[in-house]
Amino acid sequence: MKSKILLFLPFFLIFWVFPIDSQPLAKNDSQPDDPPPRIIRTCCAFGSDLKISGVPFKKITEVTSLDEIGNHVYLGGKEEGNGIIYTERGGFIDLGHLRDIADWTRYLYNVILDNKGVGKEITLGREGGKKTLSLWIPEDITKQEAANLAGRIAYDLSVWHEIGTWFGTSFIPFVPERYSAFSPEDQYSNLTGAVLGVDALTNEQPFELAMTQLIDERLTALKAVQTRKQTLDAMEAVIEDWWTRDKKLPSKKVLIQRYVNADSTLIPWIVPGLSSGDSLMPVSIPGYSDERLAEMYELNFKLNHKFPVSEIFPERTDRCISQNDFPVMMHFIEQQTDLLESEIVLELEKKQNRKRRREKRKNRNLSESRL
Repeated sequence: MKSKILLFLPFFLIFWVFPIDSQPLAKNDSQPDDPPPRIIRTCCAFGSDLKISGVPFKKITEVTSLDEIGNHVYLGGKEEGNGIIYTERGGFIDLGHLRDIADWTRYLYNVILDNKGVGKEITLGREGGKKTLSLWIPEDITKQEAANLAGRIAYDLSVWHEIGTWFGTSFIPFVPERYSAFSPEDQYSNLTGAVLGVDALTNEQPFELAMTQLIDERLTALKAVQTRKQTLDAMEAVIEDWWTRDKKLPSKKVLIQRYVNADSTLIPWIVPGLSSGDSLMPVSIPGYSDERLAEMYELNFKLNHKFPVSEIFPERTDRCISQNDFPVMMHFIEQQTDLLESEIVLELEKKQNRKRRREKRKNRNLSESRL
């Protein structure tokens, strides 16, 4: 037991020191030209009252409400009340993810405009291997095009974060984060952040003020629920279907279903039966398909040993990929998550069968004792 606690102590500490619904990891005095760190706001785990392996007295619940979300601060600040909130037309929204991608969009927008007419290569640190961004920005690019390009690259980086996390990339060494890869809300929240980031950049108001208002407007349009309890009720409605409390963090089996979507349009997952109106339809978000923008950049990743490159790309002789390889990688992940889902469902069914047998024996013994 002692060794198990020591193994997961770093994992426990990150949740204890940086509570996800209240405190960002970045400083709140950052400037627009400062590159975002790899982790801006700590990631939310999907579910409620989730237990941590080896830490018996801590449970994780990371939800928020309309009254708590606060103002947007570039690269994070104490004014923000982040977490997951349920919306009737957009499913679950992770505000930390949304804000992160909006901030990345702002940063990349400035980089793009500063490098018109010249080639530029930027090192973006390491996440599953070395990341670099190559830009070829035409002199005549408009501000709207620059914003759209920034949003597209920011969203690509968010997809890479999900891919890398699935293959073992983590913020804390030796503590896996697969439990959060491609959560039901991740991709939709990320793309929403890119869209709002672009809108904020083309707004006459300062970026932070514009984002604060745009987030409020988007949540209203998506019919966000009013209280934490309503979000928790929505999560409970899909327990043992989308996620389970039967497993403990950081087990990858906490999530049963994952939203792995390489399509250009994202459709949110809506909890059945919770809509206040029968005519409400999910709000889909079209992806970026402008081929002119696609020619202006390339993200390059030199993959580390965590990635089974020979399985995913049998024809490759090196470990270098770009954003154009994402669909192949996500197809590979989708096959793996389908197998994992079947495994989890089978384990849960066996557990329920054992529970029913125990209850049956208990009732039989009770009946016999009364004779």
